[in-house]
Amino acid sequence: MMWREIHGSDNWAGLLHPLHPWLRREIVKYGELAQAMYDAFDPHRPWSCCYSPGGILDRLGLAENSYRVSGYVYAATHPELPHFLERLLHADAWTAKESHWMGYVAVSDDEESRRIGRRDIVVAWRGTTTASEWFRDQQARLEPVKGQRFGRGEHARVEHGFQSIYRSRSASATRNKNTDSIVSEQAMVQLGFKLYHPRGEEVSLTVTGHSLGGALALLNGHEVALMIPDLPVSVVSFGAPWVGNAAFREELRGLGACVLRVVSKQDLVPKLPGVVYAHVGTELRVDTRVLPYLKQGFHPAGVHGLETYMHLVDGYMCRRAGFQAEAKRDVLLVNKACTMLKEELRAPSRWYHRPSPRARQD
Repeated sequence: MMWREIHGSDNWAGLLHPLHPWLRREIVKYGELAQAMYDAFDPHRPWSCCYSPGGILDRLGLAENSYRVSGYVYAATHPELPHFLERLLHADAWTAKESHWMGYVAVSDDEESRRIGRRDIVVAWRGTTTASEWFRDQQARLEPVKGQRFGRGEHARVEHGFQSIYRSRSASATRNKNTDSIVSEQAMVQLGFKLYHPRGEEVSLTVTGHSLGGALALLNGHEVALMIPDLPVSVVSFGAPWVGNAAFREELRGLGACVLRVVSKQDLVPKLPGVVYAHVGTELRVDTRVLPYLKQGFHPAGVHGLETYMHLVDGYMCRRAGFQAEAKRDVLLVNKACTMLKEELRAPSRWYHRPSPRARQD
């Protein structure tokens, strides 16, 4: 099988039901690269990561993914978020008017590039950092997407709050040594450096994120597909809300960007903001009810957690089958940020060590 099929060239036709093991591995890999944003984020020092770019994945136990982070992306801390996400964000992480750590750019090493058949550049975006309080109301404010390519018919529009983050100007901050620049420009500049490969090897871009990060990933994938039309662009999101209208969806299709949207039937976030928005891409729909280890009932934070998503993907077989018994991912990871596991399966707190904010490398 060619790498382009796994990357979505045919919208993953024939690979989702049943879920092809090669694709399963790739989805979980990108989920882990997105999870790294949560594990290395310090809400008390949100302007930078707990680790330097060169050491973040090693320090988080993700060295086997064989990617190396080359640089970080920062966003302004006072964007206008949709009301339904305002209280999901860490309250003390969005108070000061300075730039905060929001994403990173990574590149596959030689060993991983040989395995997957090309040099893969990844942009990972940080999502919400807590889900202890849930949605009070919704906002449906669409605005034209910047740099739209197709002007006929309805204009491509996206949620104002998401675009306000993606287009925000990161205030100069000596703490993170970041210049006064727009978030999207930071990502595009780093991509420009990484796309030059004198050996003539094939290159792809995969943009990933969870929740709010999934929305930012879609905007990033749209912009890259618009600016670099010959580059294979794929977006893999987890539990992401809807981002734009039907014209935005058609524009993404016209640009050739491939979107795989992993959503849970019990998760509220992928159903928001509302009816004026359009579904984008191909959906892989998972179901927490097939997991024998998880609590049932109303647990919004647990079903929305990225670790829950990765465990569901790891055990997913097809639409009408249950959870595969040979799933390899440790179920205890589900309780990293919630109490979703049944009581008899919980482990002592020492099973997971969150990186200490004091053990910094920057």
